[in-house]
Amino acid sequence: MGNYKSGFVTIIGRPNVGKSTLMNHLIGQKIAITSNKAQTTRNRIQTVYTCEEGQIVFLDTPGINRAKNKLGEYMLMAAENTLNEVDVILWLVEPTTYIGRGEQYIAERLSKVKTSVILVVNKIDSVGEGEVFEAINAYKDIYDFKEIVPVSALKDKNTDELIKTIFGYLDEGPQFYDEDTITDQPERAIVAEIIREKALRSLDKEVPHGIAVVIDRMKDRESGDIVDIDATIICERDSHKGIIIGKKGAMLKKIGSDARRDMENLLDTKVNLKLWVKVKKDWRDSEFLLKNYGYHGEE
Repeated sequence: MGNYKSGFVTIIGRPNVGKSTLMNHLIGQKIAITSNKAQTTRNRIQTVYTCEEGQIVFLDTPGINRAKNKLGEYMLMAAENTLNEVDVILWLVEPTTYIGRGEQYIAERLSKVKTSVILVVNKIDSVGEGEVFEAINAYKDIYDFKEIVPVSALKDKNTDELIKTIFGYLDEGPQFYDEDTITDQPERAIVAEIIREKALRSLDKEVPHGIAVVIDRMKDRESGDIVDIDATIICERDSHKGIIIGKKGAMLKKIGSDARRDMENLLDTKVNLKLWVKVKKDWRDSEFLLKNYGYHGEE
């Protein structure tokens, strides 16, 4: 081969179609946070796949759904800008012939974009071969895809074929990151995101997106087999604090043990996690606090 290729790829698709699962399987670690709430993924988490042939940097786009409010419009704009910046777009869909409004909307958006689009039919483990074939047939009529690749992210089927296909659309280029870089967000940021994800999942609608997580301390013990992590969940109201802690601390315990499991997988070591909850009113309106909690103006 000799020619090192590199480039930027983004994965789009409706919520719950398996984007994060696919990402985590391609990279082999849990990085993208998954939650069945739309808009979970806020910062453009970049994950990096490196092999002898080259390097693929995955950019995350905030979901492409019709905008409902200012934040939504901003997310949509960020998503559409990303689509024009990357080298390849992977559009992830389920193996069905029903093409709903969400998909029509994405196809419409893509028609304005010059980037190569590869259709990825996910979850092929859940249906028969004939149905996969019918789904491919239905989709190829709504957009002129460069390639169509059926995969099962969950069962890790055909994902190597997908990587090969992506490299086919990348030019020769430099290695952007070291071989051992999996994401450009440092571990502390990912650990904070994991806690935020578990909190959002457990709390349901009672505490909206008004929470942030700060890692106060993250330190390896001298024995080397345990990491101590102290973290604070910041919320906007006293009533929210009560909900996050829960009856006799049950909710905070649940968030903590769910988060610890994922952290242990990510860091490949035992984790001792301590969680606190603090109220800081209006943190979302304070530039200083936003920066402090890892949100950056240019996102």
